[in-house]
Amino acid sequence: MEKFGVTPDKVVDIQPLAGDTSDNVPGVPGIGVKTAALLINEYGDLETLLSRASEIKQDKRREALINNAELARISKRLVSLDADVKVPVGIDDLKIRKPDTAKLFHFLREQGFKSVLARMEKQFGPAAANDSAPLPSSAESAPQRGDAGGYELIQDEKSLQRWIDAAAEAGFIAVDTETTSLTPAKAKLVGISLSTATGNGCYIPLQHRNPEGYSESFDFSLKEKAPPAELKQIPIEKALKLLKPMLEDPAVLKIGHNIKYDMQLFFPYGITISPIDDTMLLSYSLDGTSHGNGLDDLAQNFLKHNTIKYEEVCGSGKSQVTFDLVPLDKALHYAAEDADITLRLHRLFKPRLAQEHMVSVYETLERPLAPIIAEMETAGIKIDLKVLNGLSADFAKLIAALEIKIHELAGHSFNVGSPKQLGDVLFGAMNLPGGRKTKTGAWSTGADVLQELSDQGHEIVDKVLDWRELSKLKSTYADALPEAVNPRTGRLHTSFSMAGTNTGRLSSSDPNLQNIPIKTDNGKKIRAAFVPEKGYTLLSVDYSQVELRLAAELGDIKALKQAFHDGVDIHAATASQVFGVPLEQMTPDIRRQAKAINFGIIYGISGFGLAKQLGIPQGEAANYIKQYLARFPELKQFMDAAKEYARKNGYVKTFYGRKCYINGINDKNGAVRSFAERQAINAPLQGTAADIMKRAMIAMKPALLDAKLGARMLLQVHDELLFEVPLAEKKETEALVKKVMESAGMGIGVPLHVEAGWGDNWADAH
Repeated sequence: MEKFGVTPDKVVDIQPLAGDTSDNVPGVPGIGVKTAALLINEYGDLETLLSRASEIKQDKRREALINNAELARISKRLVSLDADVKVPVGIDDLKIRKPDTAKLFHFLREQGFKSVLARMEKQFGPAAANDSAPLPSSAESAPQRGDAGGYELIQDEKSLQRWIDAAAEAGFIAVDTETTSLTPAKAKLVGISLSTATGNGCYIPLQHRNPEGYSESFDFSLKEKAPPAELKQIPIEKALKLLKPMLEDPAVLKIGHNIKYDMQLFFPYGITISPIDDTMLLSYSLDGTSHGNGLDDLAQNFLKHNTIKYEEVCGSGKSQVTFDLVPLDKALHYAAEDADITLRLHRLFKPRLAQEHMVSVYETLERPLAPIIAEMETAGIKIDLKVLNGLSADFAKLIAALEIKIHELAGHSFNVGSPKQLGDVLFGAMNLPGGRKTKTGAWSTGADVLQELSDQGHEIVDKVLDWRELSKLKSTYADALPEAVNPRTGRLHTSFSMAGTNTGRLSSSDPNLQNIPIKTDNGKKIRAAFVPEKGYTLLSVDYSQVELRLAAELGDIKALKQAFHDGVDIHAATASQVFGVPLEQMTPDIRRQAKAINFGIIYGISGFGLAKQLGIPQGEAANYIKQYLARFPELKQFMDAAKEYARKNGYVKTFYGRKCYINGINDKNGAVRSFAERQAINAPLQGTAADIMKRAMIAMKPALLDAKLGARMLLQVHDELLFEVPLAEKKETEALVKKVMESAGMGIGVPLHVEAGWGDNWADAH
């Protein structure tokens, strides 16, 4: 009555008049619920109302009912429930009877009804396991969350052998490891999960600890309480001895997600997984960074499946435990699902390589690089802790001295590390120009704001910038790197992300070794702490002007290509071409301007940006760029073509076919669009440079092995490779490394050039 204004039995007459858009019930145009209630209360029911519609005084209402009478009758049939359905069986036939569990469980397993099977096992108890039974399998649909009906806990060698035999028969198997740490060098192998068919999976616990060790503050119990699984495990040595032939069998493809991590867990046991496929790298090769490439993201995006999260089995915050303390039934759900999902994604992604012409990117750039990166991460690099401890103390003194000076210039003490207090000092108390406030109402003190003030000659800002640099160097490197050294190896092991950047470049984390400043003296001091082992030295080799060379090649800029072929000073040659200055009359200042344009132009630099960089008027800088593009019209054509291609396709391509997605290229916001256009220009260059570096890294190991040289590749930082080289092999190693790197640009006409440096630390070598 409150909602419709009629008794419940009359609602079926209201709905045909008012209609219901959510259920596609048309109703009568112009009549709502309130009007319908008035009419039904007055005339009793729909049919009586329609038969007496001519009596209604309101013209529009009367005409609507007369003209749409049949529509109202159809609407009533749509909203009416059939109350006279014959029941096909008698009520007695619907009584629950105990099933033949042997037949039922066999049928459910055979047909892949995992969630039903799990419920039945809870109700009737688990069926007796048949050691000779085939591995569980199911249809292509994604598993239900927490459903392990098709998953098997492997606790004896006979059961494990069945899975190994199934892998040999299938010719492939998905592999995943469970460990105690995200850093392979610090991780303990806790268990292994496998999958040989979509819908099946197993978990092999190897080093789980006794349930007495479980955290009491985190509830591991399932919603429906199940008896705890017995902590029975195959001894790790026996399990790995059984698995080793299969994991190294060239006839069995091992499929993983970020498999370089799993490979490192097997290295200490003398196992080298091969051959491999990697679903993370497949996704990255196909779609770049247009979506997340993590297993959870891919499962959601492509399988519409919400995976079990790590926190759901291990807890979070202070209550979180390592995976070796997770009960086996929980571990089974989580681990086997990972292997199962990995195999499902592989079946989706692998065929797309050929369909979308991305085979070359995956097979020549990504897949063969995974074992190379795994070996680099495992090798790590030695750190001189005395150097870092000394730097930490030195930086602390310099920071303290800078604070005193900053307080003196400000006229009072304050927290230099507080953006709010710093903003109040600079723009409030000192009233420096150019202050602007953020959305929170505080003064902005970002690097760009402070740099503008520094360029204007404000001493206090110079000191603040120095303070910030030293504080970051101290906290991020001098203090943090010693803590990151692995006590077992005595070396620092970074992790290289192979699918984290838009252009194909590797990125480094835990710790990030690619962001150590190299243009400042203090930044170079950090690199001085990276040293070789006794009997070795460090070799740094990096590509010279690689993106500028690629701009000449991809833009087909004949004058620049010729200059690179002739081996002349490219900046002097450019200055001569653009400014019309003969080489013999070249000055350092003119060369510097040409160098700024050369490197700035490939990043889409504006007149404003160049003016700021060179310290000249904006109009003069804009004229320099105009002269440059007029002298090299091919470059302008290349830039325009890259932007247009990105607008049409949403991405640009590198020379070797990698897709670099450009977000915002068609955005209505001019600033967003301009940024995207600069990306569209630079991405093919930076991406091609990254592809060349990857080709060099892939070719390096077999070249060193063939030459019987003992150099180890330790780090890759942008255009640089760092090696640890036996002292007796310096000459041969340098010649070979330079040859491999300079020949890695297959199809590139402009010659590549690398520069090599040696040193007893990274700073001296670079």
